[in-house]
Amino acid sequence: MATSEQDKNSSQEFWLQAAVTYSYILLWIFLSAVVIMVNKYVLTFAGFPFPIALTLTHMAFCSTLAFLIIKAGFVETVHMDSATYFRNVVPIAALFSGTLWLGNAAYLYLSVAFIQMLKATMPVTVFLVGVMLGTEKYSALYALNMVVVAIGVATASYGELNFDLIGVIFQSGSIVTESFRLCLIQLLLQARGIKLNPVTTLYYIAPACFAFLCFPFTFIELPKMMHSDGGWRLPGGWLMLSAVSAFALNMSVFLLIGRSSALTMNIAGVIKDWLLIALSVTLYGSPVGSLQLGGYGVAFLGVCWYNYQKLQGARQQTTTRQQPGDLESKPLLASTAPRR
Repeated sequence: MATSEQDKNSSQEFWLQAAVTYSYILLWIFLSAVVIMVNKYVLTFAGFPFPIALTLTHMAFCSTLAFLIIKAGFVETVHMDSATYFRNVVPIAALFSGTLWLGNAAYLYLSVAFIQMLKATMPVTVFLVGVMLGTEKYSALYALNMVVVAIGVATASYGELNFDLIGVIFQSGSIVTESFRLCLIQLLLQARGIKLNPVTTLYYIAPACFAFLCFPFTFIELPKMMHSDGGWRLPGGWLMLSAVSAFALNMSVFLLIGRSSALTMNIAGVIKDWLLIALSVTLYGSPVGSLQLGGYGVAFLGVCWYNYQKLQGARQQTTTRQQPGDLESKPLLASTAPRR
């Protein structure tokens, strides 16, 4: 009888934890969609075509809130001396600034749907940059995957009905800077044993990003804002919603990363991409042709196969170092999983 009761309680606990985990996943997908769709609206439809100013708003808000959260003692931070900060964090912040600026600038020229399709090239650039910097090992099978993804994205680009070269250049620049940022994080932070959660990351990186973005803002966007003769307006409510959503998105990552596996997050990312394409078509009337969808489908399959191979490789490495177990059933950061 006691065993039956224990099994019942164990089953209830399992379903409760599963419900919480998938609620976090849905929250992450929802907030990701909100941030992207709101940014697109602010820059394209709300009369505020200033991507650097939008990014500055995000960084100022995130810096302030992260500072208050850490000083209030809600989240523990990592002590970092000035030498470590300037050597490790500042280069990452510079690249992150470029990622956000160029990525937001692309919304002025391209649809959300096409931007999501271009983002499928992220594994390609991360792989190439990783091989160049030594964080990835070259593999003919991985390289073949990258070729498949590149062909798919090239086909989607050829089928794009509102293709704009400037927008593609901006988005490509954002992908390249993000790839270098991810590799530098692995080289500069993980190699030195520095562990940063999303709040601490914002605490250290957001102020530096704000400082970096002030330079292009001063010389590129500020003169336009001052001499546009009322050609733009300040959508205060939308800017605040965008900033709050961006911060909440980082917090949702903090909640999610301790409870889900790498495979779960990759699947959730795929669902998010397709959702954003659908929202772009539904809300903003973005034209998407059959050739474009076919090309993105090829790239999507290539990315899925690449992720599967990476996860299999990670599982084999973990199995050789630790006791056998199913890597996909374990959280990404078990130590940060909320205790309930």
